[in-house]
Amino acid sequence: MSNLLLALLAFVPILSAAILLVGLRIPAKKAMPISFAITVVIAYVFWNISWDYLVASTIQGLFITFDILYIIFGAIVLLNLLNYSGALGVIRSGFMDISEDRRIQVIILVWLFGSFIEGAAGFGTPAAVVAPLLVGMGFPAFCAVMLGMMVQSTAVTFGAVGTPILVGISGGLQSAELNQELTHLSLNFNQYIQQVTDQVVIFHGITGTLMPLLMVCMMTRFFGKNKSWKEGLEVLPFALFAGISFTVPYAITGRLLGPEFPSLLGSLVGIAIVVVAAKRKFLLPKSTWTFDSEENWPEQWFGKLKIDVTKSATGSGMTLIKAWSPYLVLAAILVITRLSQLPVKGWLTGVKISWTEIFGTSISASSTPLYLPGTILLVVGLITIISHRMYLREVAIALSDSAKMLIGAGFVLVFTVPMVRIYINSGANPGDIPGMPIAMAEFVANSVGQVYPLFTASIGALGAFIAGSNTVSNLMFSLFQLGVALKLSMPTFTIVALQAVGAAAGNMIAIHNVVAASATVGFLGKEGLVLRRTIIPTIYYLIVVGLLGLIFVNL
Repeated sequence: MSNLLLALLAFVPILSAAILLVGLRIPAKKAMPISFAITVVIAYVFWNISWDYLVASTIQGLFITFDILYIIFGAIVLLNLLNYSGALGVIRSGFMDISEDRRIQVIILVWLFGSFIEGAAGFGTPAAVVAPLLVGMGFPAFCAVMLGMMVQSTAVTFGAVGTPILVGISGGLQSAELNQELTHLSLNFNQYIQQVTDQVVIFHGITGTLMPLLMVCMMTRFFGKNKSWKEGLEVLPFALFAGISFTVPYAITGRLLGPEFPSLLGSLVGIAIVVVAAKRKFLLPKSTWTFDSEENWPEQWFGKLKIDVTKSATGSGMTLIKAWSPYLVLAAILVITRLSQLPVKGWLTGVKISWTEIFGTSISASSTPLYLPGTILLVVGLITIISHRMYLREVAIALSDSAKMLIGAGFVLVFTVPMVRIYINSGANPGDIPGMPIAMAEFVANSVGQVYPLFTASIGALGAFIAGSNTVSNLMFSLFQLGVALKLSMPTFTIVALQAVGAAAGNMIAIHNVVAASATVGFLGKEGLVLRRTIIPTIYYLIVVGLLGLIFVNL
């Protein structure tokens, strides 16, 4: 088959999912089984993948599905516990004390706190934590999911204490071609990874600085009474201040300390600066913006997660510190368990459920349940029950509500994630045909030539859209990107950095991340609506980063 035909066939599963979800607005619970079936047929007929590999890939996907559902369940449980303990109402009041302006709340809670959770845990955890918390504060569920997806951008490349770089880029690059490039550049491997990191923080730093403003503008345009971009632009000075307060320490940390801590330290510094500034009304707009009355919201804005904030605010003896303490404990435990310098990570990852060489194939699957954020969320939930002195009846209702919300997400992800694994594993075929993602990427690379830096980040985003993971996209495409850079005589670390940044941007439209975020607020069945919104910041990111890449390559 020609490269064009291969690329077109490889694009069919993605196109089918996009048409069903975005074009026809078919709920994911119907769209994803169809897309799964289409992927299986194409993999079997055109890539000649045997049934044992198809089944093994499906089982591998189910392992990952368990991990995702576990995280979702933990996030919903914690949110429901905080609701019934009275903490959510106090948290909401605390934000009102900082600022009653919803635009300022988004910048602090989503952009900064969400980025901190990303830096600590990654793997979709920020949306799972932030989206339900926003709903608890009175945001529409649709808006909460959109914002939860948007925060999975700038911080993602260094999420989970640098995993997308330390595992994704490092693991994806290991090859004879890289060894030759290291010799040519007179660098060792760690120095090369630092060169990539140096470029990544510049690309993200420039592009990401406008993300808090874009979050606010999209909220006022699509969820405001007046449907106004202008009302979002009113916070331009404060939003730029908040953007810089994160991206500057983020970039400095990346260049001085490496890939583990830019998102963690950048967000911590940003939170300290921005909260103080907001309390002192520094650069805040004169007007205060909020949503229209809830009775005027369109039906499609609502999710099934119902939080009575007025009732929960009456929790007796609940101080602001006590109300926030579960999230502070969560952040602390996430950091402690993710630092490789401490023994805790080794203890938790030592407990593993695995199935190697499934049905005699080269495909393996594993899960480390104690290390997953789901376990940590449940542990924090248990601490919350004790510290907030909750009644057993309240706990039982919280667990029951959470379990009911999980069922819909489980059905969708049972088809979505296995589809992704078949797509990624399609390179394991008897004819040595490039896997579906590589087939598309090779066609793009061979077609565009010297303007390739404009499209490099888009290939990374494509990988994240398919896999739902920056790390997996980097594992898939890093070596391919290195090879293209060598072929076109371009600086390899710049092209690899563009791959990492694009893969981060692609998280905003990753299908199973949208499903997971939607599940936390009971917004399942409306995933296409979310993708219609999050494609906007994704396009912004890819265009700006592509232009920056073209400039850097030609300096």
